[in-house]
Amino acid sequence: MRVRPISPDRLVAELAERLTRTGTPGRLRVAVDGPPAAGPDTLAEALIDPLRAAGRPALHVRADAFLRPASVRLEHGRTNPDAYYEGWLDEPGLRREVLDPAGPDGSGRLLPSLWDAAADRASRAAYVDLPPGGVVLVSGALLLGGALPFDVTVHLVLSPAALDRRTDPALRWTLPAFARYADEVDPASFADVVVRADDPRRPALVEAA
Repeated sequence: MRVRPISPDRLVAELAERLTRTGTPGRLRVAVDGPPAAGPDTLAEALIDPLRAAGRPALHVRADAFLRPASVRLEHGRTNPDAYYEGWLDEPGLRREVLDPAGPDGSGRLLPSLWDAAADRASRAAYVDLPPGGVVLVSGALLLGGALPFDVTVHLVLSPAALDRRTDPALRWTLPAFARYADEVDPASFADVVVRADDPRRPALVEAA
């Protein structure tokens, strides 16, 4: 493997070009996976305009709009890393409302948000039609540990030291969950695109030699 330094703008341009070239029946389902400190939401949002400019309709869906209700999510407390790892994300809801409709036999009618975690109620978002050839970018943490059907996976990886340094103090309780994710799932070993993001100003692509 080799590590190729790249500017943030060039990273967006190369990813957008790769996704534009990727052909799948119907629509393209892309995971942008990484801890909050790596900025997966920011990267996914930055890809929208280049994809649209290249003729690929694009929709950004944040995984944190598909969390389980607080009664389930916080059953073992507000700062339980195992619960965060195993049960915060409503994977069936994300699959039902986003990934399956965007799949080869899907209708293209996607729900961009299912649950408002702050208000702890349904978000009441309207459905959006993503036409054939469109791209849905799902961003968030711990997306690659289950069986969610993505066509392309992008993983943003931080060294343990960088993750510790850059994680918001209010979220430091999640660090054991990310250590477990790296150990049990090891998404950097199989993601289609791996980006080292220790320094957001100087990312690097991990590529086959």
